[in-house]
Amino acid sequence: MLGSEEKRQLVRIANLYYIEGWTQGKIAKKFGVSRPFICRLLQKAKDSGIVEVYIKDESIHTVELEQQLKDKYKLQDAVVVSTEGIAPETVRRAVGQAGAYYLSKNLENTKQIGISWGETLSAFVKEYPFEEREEINVVPLVGGIGTKHIEIHANQLAYELAKKLHGTSSYLYAPAIVETAELKEYLLEIPDIKMVLEKGHNVDIALISVGNPYKDSTMRNLGYLQDEDLQQFRKIGIAGDIASRFFDASGNAVDHPLNHRTIGLPLEQLRQIKKVVGIVEGVHKSESISAALKGSYIDVLIIDEHAASALIREQ
Repeated sequence: MLGSEEKRQLVRIANLYYIEGWTQGKIAKKFGVSRPFICRLLQKAKDSGIVEVYIKDESIHTVELEQQLKDKYKLQDAVVVSTEGIAPETVRRAVGQAGAYYLSKNLENTKQIGISWGETLSAFVKEYPFEEREEINVVPLVGGIGTKHIEIHANQLAYELAKKLHGTSSYLYAPAIVETAELKEYLLEIPDIKMVLEKGHNVDIALISVGNPYKDSTMRNLGYLQDEDLQQFRKIGIAGDIASRFFDASGNAVDHPLNHRTIGLPLEQLRQIKKVVGIVEGVHKSESISAALKGSYIDVLIIDEHAASALIREQ
């Protein structure tokens, strides 16, 4: 384990090399040591997790996919993460890393960031670099209290991202889905909850993912969805969800009881946010992602190559 002084030295050297653009020779001269010694320290900074390198793949294939996605779905921007040479279990991390890189380069004039919940957004937050952006407040876009998998809840992700930014975070003290519509109406009148939901409506950037309720569903794993819910979903044509709000294959919000019991940003309000960044992974979600794009809920799409190809193939 690194001592505080050793860590401080590694951060200082890594900052000069990766951020300031100094050569290893120049750094070695500044500290009065050899260039190979600086090289070893930079490697140690990588090995200890102080430095994480993001490789932006700009092969012809991914660049073409990005342009095709922008054209087909009228997106502001798209980033396709190459899956070549990446083990299936690490694709989510690669997508999270790409999302982190994209956001860190696109925060000009940003004061409020909204964030939803889920495994992919959790990977994004883990990959986000530490920055000095004290002016930014991070807001959960959906309720996020509970005892299971708290690491993927919106409140926890808002807190962790704010910590990476050296900013502040708000907290939505309510579950994503409550037992009755009456309880939801009662909770919405609580000043603290009302204030955070209002903040969510007015964020500069929203970070969301897209869920497929039928396969590898986080909501099902957490007990929000039961088998009878899924049977009904199929009957009425539900294709996916964003922030626990369900929509059909055309991207239209569905009039389902679960939508009336969800505490969070409604889909029609999500559309009004000037930049919504969708960070999504998995070809099994392609139909759900397509529906979300048809509903115009996403402005910038960060996605893996296989899922992107499936979206382009879809008629």
